[in-house]
Amino acid sequence: MTVKQLIDSCGFTAAALPDGDREVSGVYIGDLLSWVMGRAGADEAWITIMSNRNIVAVATLADTACIILAEGVVPDEGVAALAAEKGVNILQSPLSAYETALRLRDAL
Repeated sequence: MTVKQLIDSCGFTAAALPDGDREVSGVYIGDLLSWVMGRAGADEAWITIMSNRNIVAVATLADTACIILAEGVVPDEGVAALAAEKGVNILQSPLSAYETALRLRDAL
């Protein structure tokens, strides 16, 4: 399933979508950035509540398919523009991280 298809099937919104055709193969949930860097897999959707510019660097290093900001979190100022520049998809979910993961499980 692609990131664009996730948006449609799960009801997420896009804050940055430079690579909407990127395939999503799994899910990783975490907020400790150093932990995510070492454990999130390539092509996974990463669910977090972190919203600062460091999430773009971590997503790039881990090669995640997208970042999903749970709990209605909005990216900090300039983060969406940075993500678009770096080719990182950022989605937003009004749901908790757990409920967001359940939606992804059902969609994938």
